[in-house]
Amino acid sequence: MRSLRTAPPLPLVFLLMTAGAFGAEGSVKYNQQEICALKGSTVFMNGTFTHPEGLTVTKTFWVIDPIPGVEPTDLSKDPDYSSRVGFLTDEQKRFSLKLSDVMKKDEHWFCFRIITNEEKARWTGVPGVQLRVTELHVEAPEEVTEGQTADLTCKTTCSLTDPKFIWYKNGRPLTTKTIKNNQLHLQTVSSEDTGSYSCAVGGSQHLSSTAHSLRVRYPPKRVSVSICSSGEIVEGSSVTLTCSSDGNPPVNIYTWFKEGGTSSVGSGHSYSIISITADHTGLYYCVAQNDHGALNRTVMVTVKTCGSVVLYVVVGVSLCGNAALLTVVFWRRGKRQKRNLEERDDEVSFNRCLAIHKHTNADPKAQDDTYSALQPSARSSDDVYHTLATVQSSSPDDPYTALDPQSRSPEYDTLAVSSIH
Repeated sequence: MRSLRTAPPLPLVFLLMTAGAFGAEGSVKYNQQEICALKGSTVFMNGTFTHPEGLTVTKTFWVIDPIPGVEPTDLSKDPDYSSRVGFLTDEQKRFSLKLSDVMKKDEHWFCFRIITNEEKARWTGVPGVQLRVTELHVEAPEEVTEGQTADLTCKTTCSLTDPKFIWYKNGRPLTTKTIKNNQLHLQTVSSEDTGSYSCAVGGSQHLSSTAHSLRVRYPPKRVSVSICSSGEIVEGSSVTLTCSSDGNPPVNIYTWFKEGGTSSVGSGHSYSIISITADHTGLYYCVAQNDHGALNRTVMVTVKTCGSVVLYVVVGVSLCGNAALLTVVFWRRGKRQKRNLEERDDEVSFNRCLAIHKHTNADPKAQDDTYSALQPSARSSDDVYHTLATVQSSSPDDPYTALDPQSRSPEYDTLAVSSIH
């Protein structure tokens, strides 16, 4: 009956091969059995070797994935590696391999091979160094709500040697955030944390991960209201109020209110008032709302009313009585601080007209005294001037002494008087 024997592990196979061929003194030792490298980086594989006395080393080189019984290919002559590898062996029997621009397809076992002056005295240090290639990528939630916490992890498919992770937001290094090992911890997330995050390893910052976009959900912020009109807001004009805000998701509900009202006056991004009146004066506020909250903004709308127009008609009749003169005075009354000033101006305006009458008809003995029509006894019932008041004089000879020049308003000094003969 044949007994079953299990194969020894690879390191033991390596020792047996070197011991069997060259005695216990021959060996190949690698500083690392496995290397995890970033895609695009440069790696170094190092080690030392020994050989029995009496042999002379004629050639050393590196191979990948050696197959027993098959002569391996020197990497320096392999088209896939010839431009990317460099070998070094010194008198202290130290060796190294430099492999630049590491690619994913470089994941192999790399072995050091020795050729001596004896045809049978050649060997390969197996199993060699296993190269694994990785890329950095950020693992994080797509969205997070304001006020929550979030952890972003810089992930690799193999373990890098003593990595120092660096984090970037929108391409700029983060120095004020908590970084532990390969994690970036965001405590109490705010809308300011929205952005693109990437990570890298110290010494290979140019090999950063692809960016990961983090979106933060938050209620409306920075709500503003603008007023659009063709000019000064006066009665009869049109006004449009526009509301804007920042929120995630974007604000989709805008509601308009007027202070003091019990219900909304409008909805939508804009609210228009056509043919505005003084009643529209007041505070208006817009409420912006999304799935995470609401915020409002107030604006004051002031409507300016136009001044009133007062019309005075002064009637004068020429001395010849063949023509009538109408002197029309337009007075645009603006805002007055005191109402009694307005009443005084009205009275003075009338007195001014009577003074003009005295100056025009200076001869009281004229036979054609057309001002006699102003006497109550001479007026007809439908006389258009029946509303003119009679001014009593303190002297029979001067019925206009009441027209004190001090009572006249300068506004009426430019009143023109014309007579038609």
